[in-house]
Amino acid sequence: MTAIKVLLVDDSLIARRLISSALNEVGDIEVVGTAASGTAALGFLSSNTPDAVILDYEMPGMNGVETLRKIREIHAALPVIIFSGISEYGVRVTIEALAAGASDFVAKPTAEGPKLERIVSEELAPRLYALCRRSYRQSLQMPIAGDRGIKAATRVHEKVQVIVIASSTGGPSALATLLARLPSDLSVPIAIVQHMPPIFTRSLAERLDAGSPLSVKEAEDGDILYPGQVGIAPGNYHMTLQASLGGTRVSLNQGPPENSCRPSADVLFRSAAEVYGPAVLAAVLTGMGCDGLEGARAIVRARGTVLAQDELSAVVASMPRAIARAGLADAVLPPEELGVELAKRLGRVPLVEPRGVRL
Repeated sequence: MTAIKVLLVDDSLIARRLISSALNEVGDIEVVGTAASGTAALGFLSSNTPDAVILDYEMPGMNGVETLRKIREIHAALPVIIFSGISEYGVRVTIEALAAGASDFVAKPTAEGPKLERIVSEELAPRLYALCRRSYRQSLQMPIAGDRGIKAATRVHEKVQVIVIASSTGGPSALATLLARLPSDLSVPIAIVQHMPPIFTRSLAERLDAGSPLSVKEAEDGDILYPGQVGIAPGNYHMTLQASLGGTRVSLNQGPPENSCRPSADVLFRSAAEVYGPAVLAAVLTGMGCDGLEGARAIVRARGTVLAQDELSAVVASMPRAIARAGLADAVLPPEELGVELAKRLGRVPLVEPRGVRL
């Protein structure tokens, strides 16, 4: 396949030069255009179609989120990665950008953190490969394993005690869509691993809470999740579950990363299988890599149930594809139908007209 062609949008001349140089050194990636403003980026896109856009959010005039919304008006599926610094403001804007249709984000290096070249090669480039290869395959209308709608007959699991969910790239929007389909009187708690750095998971939880009929929060060590409550593993912490008299108790730890992830879905899923056995109902959503695969095996061995997002709706399909190809998925569906399916399998009537289905 030819090199991935990238438009780099950043108001800093130095940043554009350094990032361009680092990207061009990676291999199979070519920066074919740079822009110092949102207006210039839109001008470039009016006559050029790169494979992806790397977008800073702090720019004079039209900021990154406003630029992204304009891009989405003309290029609905063009991969756009937010590449900006971390700050309290930056976290909020990044979550807003994901809601506006950003494909993913990468935090720019800090003075104390890894160097730019390492961030580009280990975080930015892999996201470009994953996002652009998916777009390339779709443009050729190549067949994709795990077609939309592959589904076993719906079974009502009257003894389900907990729902666990794994998501990564593209996960925030998928989670918003899924959660919006669930009834507010859900009879079990939900625990979620979304691959995100520290700080981001709290903002994500607040955003999901505002758009969901359920109560959503970033989990804290010792929390008890009651029916209808959703706990999201905080960035840089694994989350495990324990049964208690009051409900499902959350335990956090900073054990070694698994699948290069902390939090890891495998850790959450294994703990759920050990504690709840056949009473676990799991869902694996969009994301890179295969985190959640071994945990899903543990759930199935314990006679629990695993569902997966279909590839056509996934921003990056690696995680749900691994579940489907391993034969672990009892149903393969887009997020809005997964939400309905989860409710049905609990014997509940899902929301017909969901509110706030976008992040």
